[in-house]
Amino acid sequence: MCGFCGILKETGSIEENLVSKMREKMIHRGPDEGTHFLDENIGLGFRRLNIIDLMTGSQPISNEKRNIWLFCNGEIYNFQSLREELISKGHRFSSRSDVEVIIHLYEDKGTRCLEDLRGMFAFVLWDKEKKQLFGARDRFGIKPFYYFEKAGTLAFASEIKALLELSDFSAQVNEDAFLDYLTYQYVPEPETMFSEIYRLPPGHYLLKSAGKPLQISRYWQIRFTPSAEPEEYYLEGIREKLRESVKLHLNSDVPRGAFLSSGVDSALIAALARELEPVSTYSVGYSEEQYSELKEARETAKYLETDHHEYIISPDDFLQNLPRLVWHFDEPVADPAAISLFFVARMAKQNITVTLSGEGADEVFGGYGIYREPQSLAFFYALPSPLQKALYLAEKILPPGIPGKNYLARTKRPIEKRFLGNAYIFSPLEKSTITLLKKNLSPFRITDCLYKESSHLDDVTRMQYIDLHTWMPGDILAKADKMTMANSLELRVPYLDHHVFEFAATIPLKYKIQGDKTKVALRKAFKGILPPEALNRPKRGFPVPTRHWMKRPDFQELFQDLLAGEGGNWFNRKNVRQLLREHSTGKKDVSRKLWTILIFLLWHKVFIT
Repeated sequence: MCGFCGILKETGSIEENLVSKMREKMIHRGPDEGTHFLDENIGLGFRRLNIIDLMTGSQPISNEKRNIWLFCNGEIYNFQSLREELISKGHRFSSRSDVEVIIHLYEDKGTRCLEDLRGMFAFVLWDKEKKQLFGARDRFGIKPFYYFEKAGTLAFASEIKALLELSDFSAQVNEDAFLDYLTYQYVPEPETMFSEIYRLPPGHYLLKSAGKPLQISRYWQIRFTPSAEPEEYYLEGIREKLRESVKLHLNSDVPRGAFLSSGVDSALIAALARELEPVSTYSVGYSEEQYSELKEARETAKYLETDHHEYIISPDDFLQNLPRLVWHFDEPVADPAAISLFFVARMAKQNITVTLSGEGADEVFGGYGIYREPQSLAFFYALPSPLQKALYLAEKILPPGIPGKNYLARTKRPIEKRFLGNAYIFSPLEKSTITLLKKNLSPFRITDCLYKESSHLDDVTRMQYIDLHTWMPGDILAKADKMTMANSLELRVPYLDHHVFEFAATIPLKYKIQGDKTKVALRKAFKGILPPEALNRPKRGFPVPTRHWMKRPDFQELFQDLLAGEGGNWFNRKNVRQLLREHSTGKKDVSRKLWTILIFLLWHKVFIT
């Protein structure tokens, strides 16, 4: 796990000092070693966190002819089998590093080398003979890749803060991204909150040569292909694929462990790891017991006989670290669960350098509670047409907050117009009252093309498809990468091995959602490996007491101070203050809305003001 940066110019040389400054902005990603590479009109920098091949795995890595150079952030889990195959073809290796296989695969296959890689990665490869830069990002977007192109210069990095060192870049808020952020609580790919800085999308690669335009191409696509096999076929396949993935994800030359919450996703990963070796597990909670998962995680750890560690987060602890968290994120991501990830990573780093985690299980196996919605709405659609019409009329006259009103409102809209993903913070109407921008951007413009691509699938699978393209890279994986790398800890996600996904994508709806049960096939596949209460526990998703914290005087003082600053110029301050009053007096729970505003205001102060 590391961080790279670089600059490619049409003409002129690269300043070594600039590359070094960009590189050192990411020292937390790789505290063990800093290197760089300069060649004519390209400069590359790298910070390394030692994981595999501690002695000879330094980067950049080159081929025998020293005309191909590589910097890679991530892990290639199938590198040993690839290495053996490449050696049999005559390739010579200079290290035991997992990422060296990329160079030799590129020599044989060019950009098609990506098809053979099994892992999480973002990398840049410089081909001296072709004078061509080849960069790529893994299939799901586990590892970040940002870039900026202007006036004959292409700059790129694992984190945006490295790009802010460029003299020809001025940090400005991306207006469209700002409006999308208020809807989603993150900025959807490929935009960022910074004008002119973009993400290379998951499953894509880029090519850039002097005198030629930047070329971005897709090499892998998420596809669901439900089949009609007996249930046991899917259960056996899940057991085989996930066990294999966990085994591969445990490969490292440094101590490793696993995060453990109250949910089944992390518990299963810890259990499968425990089948192979002793495991240390890490959990965090809050003094407010209704938000703490420590009791359940402790019970699971005891059952699995892991070396378990806990940490309780206080409001003061969090408030003190909040600016640091925002700085590490680069962009505003208003998911309160990031708080838990930061602190659990900080605790784990005291003992380990690699951790396994349960991200991706819900998107891959159908685990979110909202995925039950299409089946709950089916009851309404089965009613006689006259009764449906009568209920539509009733919905119009029911006052807000009355049970059933929201249910009836959802029945009037197709899935394409009601589901944007797991977060929907401010509606377009609400945004028009709290911001000063007059743009009328539909948030569904982000998902329209995804719904077209998935039109042949059932509604639940389409929801998974939306989340895999938006929520997962924009929120789930962004906070997983940034909050663990803030503590120089490598996080690995076995559920997002593409072999696991491609099998899970064949599971039909009836084995994913059954009544109020989600992830049915995944839970059934591992019946017996965990106690029933752990295997069937409903999802909580790192609950955080922001609802109560936002009523505290110290949080309200921070909010008011930030709102009065330059970041507040993006908002209708009067209406935002009204929201704060409604929450503090208990009239409404608008903590998620306030949290979304607060994180933007703090981000603006850290990066723009």
